Amino acid sequence: MLILALETSTELGSCALWRDGEIAERICPLGRSHSETLLPLVRELLTDAGLKLAQLDAIAFGAGPGAFTGLRVACAAAQGLAVAADLPVIPVSSLETMAAAVGAERVLALLDARMGEVYAGCYQLDDGKYSLLGDIRVSPPAELVFPVGAGWLACGNGPEAYPLLQQGLDDAGISVRRGIMPQAAILARLAAKRAERGEWISAADAAPLYVRNKVAKTVAERLSEGGRA
Repeated sequence: MLILALETSTELGSCALWRDGEIAERICPLGRSHSETLLPLVRELLTDAGLKLAQLDAIAFGAGPGAFTGLRVACAAAQGLAVAADLPVIPVSSLETMAAAVGAERVLALLDARMGEVYAGCYQLDDGKYSLLGDIRVSPPAELVFPVGAGWLACGNGPEAYPLLQQGLDDAGISVRRGIMPQAAILARLAAKRAERGEWISAADAAPLYVRNKVAKTVAERLSEGGRA
């Protein structure tokens, strides 16, 4: 199984190649746009592996939520490469990727959504597969409802960005795993499992997962509200 994974939902962009259980990864340089650095790294990754694009089985991408511009970069790159090589695509939530990086049975993934809000998703591990409990939400830290029950572990940059959120986690007795962000190597591992189950879609159906007040907002709307594209 050969799968190329693209993850640019945050400033920490990356790409990875899954090759029958072995993973090679490249990290996008900080301070430069993902649109500028991602595809050159993909070419480098394939060249070093001695592979051509058409030899891949699928292309996976971080669907979001995350930075709107970054989500579009990964989705557009996945679509373009998939169409060129007639490959299916595998969208994976950035929050699920974070949960898988933690590896605990119950994970609350918290990603800074900027504009004073945080993306949140509760994931439970069942039979080696993470399932989303409820919906992915975006809300101010003060309005975030924490999951009930024992054994929850939080991760992501949300608590670091918002001290009020960290205080809420402390009060709820939920520990935080620091340094966990969406990463292409983990995304590739999740995508490989989905590929084995035939869970992929056509390139034409690929779309970013925008989560903002439960609906997608245009870039113009975000900018008018003081946000960033």
